[in-house]
Amino acid sequence: MTIRILVADDEAMLRGALVALLDLESDLDVVAEVDTSTAAVTATAESRPDIAVLDLEMPPADGLVAAEQILRQPTPPRIVLVTRHARPGVLRRALAAGVSAFVPKTTPAERLAEIIRDVHSGRRYVDPDIAASALTEDECPLTTRELEVLRAARTGASIADIAAAVHLAPGTVRNYLSSAMTKLGVSSRHAAAHAAWEQGWI
Repeated sequence: MTIRILVADDEAMLRGALVALLDLESDLDVVAEVDTSTAAVTATAESRPDIAVLDLEMPPADGLVAAEQILRQPTPPRIVLVTRHARPGVLRRALAAGVSAFVPKTTPAERLAEIIRDVHSGRRYVDPDIAASALTEDECPLTTRELEVLRAARTGASIADIAAAVHLAPGTVRNYLSSAMTKLGVSSRHAAAHAAWEQGWI
C-alpha cells in the first residue's frame, strides 16, 4: 500500500530535501507540497493525503493552527508535526488537538519515514526529549478566554480589533488582558502575548 503524504514547510530548501528523500521510499508518495499553514489546509482538502507532515513554525499562523483546522475536515489525514524549537505547552496542545506525532527537525529522513508508517498504522509518536520537556513545564494559569484574547493580541492588534476578532466588548477584552498581565507578571498586553507564546500556550 502506498502512503500519500502532504509536506508543508516555509523553508524551500528543507522542504525540497525532505520531499526528495521521502520519494525515495517505495511505499511513500508525496502528493502535495506547500509553504504556508493556510495553503496546507486547502491542499489537504484537495489532495486528500493519508499523512500531513506540517512544520510547526509556518506563517501566517503556525502548523498547529493548521493541524486543528485540518483535523476538522470530513476525512482528515493523520498529522505529523515537525519543529526546530519545541515550546513546552505546544506538545500538550498538539496531543489534545489529535496530532499523531511530534518530531524535531533533526530527525533523519529514514527515521521520519518509519514514524510516518507507524502513524499510518494507527500508532502515535512523541520524541522523548520533547516529551521530557513537556512533563516538567508549569501548568498554564490562564483561562480559555484570556488565551483567546492574547492570541489575537500577538499580532499587535488594537483593543477594538481584538474585540471584533473574539466577539467581545472592548471593555471585556481589557479586563481579560489585565487579568492575564497580572498572572504573568508583565506590564503590557504585548509582553503577555509573547510570554504565553514562549510557553506554547497560544
